[in-house]
Amino acid sequence: MSNELITVLDYIEREKGIDREIIVKAIESALLSAAKKRYGEEADLEVSIDSKTGNINVMHDGVDVKSGEFGRIAAQTARQIITQKIREAEREVIFQDYQTKIGDITNGIVHRFEKGNIIVDLGKSEGVLSFKEILPKEEFKQGNRVRALILDVKKTNKGPQIVLSRTNAGFVSRLFELEVPEIYEGIVEIKAISRLAGERTKVAVSSKDDKIDCVGACVGVRGSRIKNIVRELQGEKVDIVRWSEDIKEYVKAAISPAKVASIELYLDEKKLDIEVEDDQLSLAIGKRGQNVRLASKLVNWSINIKSQSQGHAVIEEKKLDKQESVLDKISGIGKKTLDALVEAGFDDIDVLNNSTADDLTKVKGVGKKRAEQIIEELKDLT
Repeated sequence: MSNELITVLDYIEREKGIDREIIVKAIESALLSAAKKRYGEEADLEVSIDSKTGNINVMHDGVDVKSGEFGRIAAQTARQIITQKIREAEREVIFQDYQTKIGDITNGIVHRFEKGNIIVDLGKSEGVLSFKEILPKEEFKQGNRVRALILDVKKTNKGPQIVLSRTNAGFVSRLFELEVPEIYEGIVEIKAISRLAGERTKVAVSSKDDKIDCVGACVGVRGSRIKNIVRELQGEKVDIVRWSEDIKEYVKAAISPAKVASIELYLDEKKLDIEVEDDQLSLAIGKRGQNVRLASKLVNWSINIKSQSQGHAVIEEKKLDKQESVLDKISGIGKKTLDALVEAGFDDIDVLNNSTADDLTKVKGVGKKRAEQIIEELKDLT
């Protein structure tokens, strides 16, 4: 028994990565439970195992008891408890391991689809990648390889649940670390990221070494590094912005590719007015307001853009949920749908007037009929 136990302990410690003392305690607990079934819950019992020799000692009222006297039922109970304890210990090891990996990228294989989620085989455990955490145009099939960010780890009755994401801004940050050695080594620093997954991302970077161009390092020779990142993001546009302590210079870089004519700051409110040439207005705003919204989130200031001649303005508030939208006036739109439309960029009258029903149907929760209704009512409102 002792030699067999030592062999089992060695195997579990080596193959499962579980500390042998955890297993020893589990076996002691199992044997104590089995002994109580034999001698009663109130019996004075002690169980100890020598983790080096595998010797088992069971004491009943101070007298040594032979383990064989527990009987067949007690032995079965002991094996069941041992199995349970080992499983629990193994799950705890996996949980603790992945806890330290939150925020890192992991690789896996699509195993199955379950209740609107993609279950990813990570080797020792399974990850959960919900469809809202994948890019809009992505499709996965069983057996496909997938790379994702470890967003969270939760304890469940079935073991650790590893929550994955490909839409989180942290996923882009980690991709840059993998592709750009200067970022991994800490020479180039990512200062901020704003992302609309599947559409566009802006990444603000700076260099701690004057000899290293932070933007050039991220782009790579002939764009090799940024191309690899964009390929992983399924063609999502990525703007690399040069960070600056000078907010005006920072904003000019953030609003790129549009060129800024003038900037007026309101420091107390963290707001600024940007003036652009007439032909730069649509570029500054971007498709469905993407460019100005992402720039606003990147610099953490509220941005108001206007053209020089028309004085036309588009206001991008820091918190989208506090915006006043023309959509509020359209009948039959619930709060969830309204929030989804605002989050997708349909929060300004000019953006909406330049949109089609097909554009609106790309927003989650908006069907073709509802999109046509919104476009029709907009005509009356404007």
